[in-house]
Amino acid sequence: MTSFTVRVELHNADSEDYEDLHKKMKAIGFNRTIQSGDGIRYQLPDAEYDYSGNVSRSAVLDKAYDAAKSVKKNPAVLVTESAGRTWRGLDQI
Repeated sequence: MTSFTVRVELHNADSEDYEDLHKKMKAIGFNRTIQSGDGIRYQLPDAEYDYSGNVSRSAVLDKAYDAAKSVKKNPAVLVTESAGRTWRGLDQI
């Protein structure tokens, strides 16, 4: 299974728009947390998501873009396919 990091920016959005986005992204399998190798979960930065599946980057992009554009027109979406991730300073949950 492949892991992806997805960043979404909604232009001219407010906090309610992002709350709506978070709900829509969660409903289609995107998570706002990431898990370390020892099972500890960490909160990702705002409007950043984790997605795992046997899918292509473009399929993940289409899925995230469709959810984001249902909240605000012309969102910006970046999808990165992971070969491994390392982080520091994320809040443990």
